[in-house]
Amino acid sequence: MKLVYVFDAYCGWSHGFSETLREVVARHPELPVEVVSGGLFTGPRRVPVREFGYVQDANAKIAGLTGAQFGEAYERLIADGTFVMDSEAAARGVAALRQAAPQRAVELAAAVQHAFYVDGLSLSEAATYRKVADQAGLDAETVVAAFEAPTAQGAAEADFHRAAELGVTGFPTLLAIDGDRVTALAHGHATAHEVDRRLASFTA
Repeated sequence: MKLVYVFDAYCGWSHGFSETLREVVARHPELPVEVVSGGLFTGPRRVPVREFGYVQDANAKIAGLTGAQFGEAYERLIADGTFVMDSEAAARGVAALRQAAPQRAVELAAAVQHAFYVDGLSLSEAATYRKVADQAGLDAETVVAAFEAPTAQGAAEADFHRAAELGVTGFPTLLAIDGDRVTALAHGHATAHEVDRRLASFTA
């Protein structure tokens, strides 16, 4: 059995779920976790953030419910409304970090979200992944090269295809998969206790 975490680095609810996921992983070190980027802001949804008027209200709700932080640098980044959230670029970055340290994919996905939502760094910039890699003790040059490689787009598209194949339409979604059996442990928000209860039912 394994867990599959489908998220988007530019999804505030995914940012809010990071702490729950960390706790679930800590409670179940025996379960491998596959981290998949979902592709929230691609194609016609790749537009300036001002076109999503609900962002600040949603973030306040996320912070209140989950305790997630939204930093001043992030608020400055999106303040004038021109910033474009590009989930394909973010998925390329997540894939580059995941390739460098597959066993740390959950930790690195959370670090990418921290880079945006707290540090106010664009997930379209190679410098962001250099910083995340450095802080994680990874070879930053290797990560940046993977992010910028011609194959990186294919890695992002493979993630989007995987998410669609799993039938995931909202982020974050945490699944448990055991052979042909699949169950959703969380959609959008859940506590670690709630995830544990659903996991216990699935394995009973």
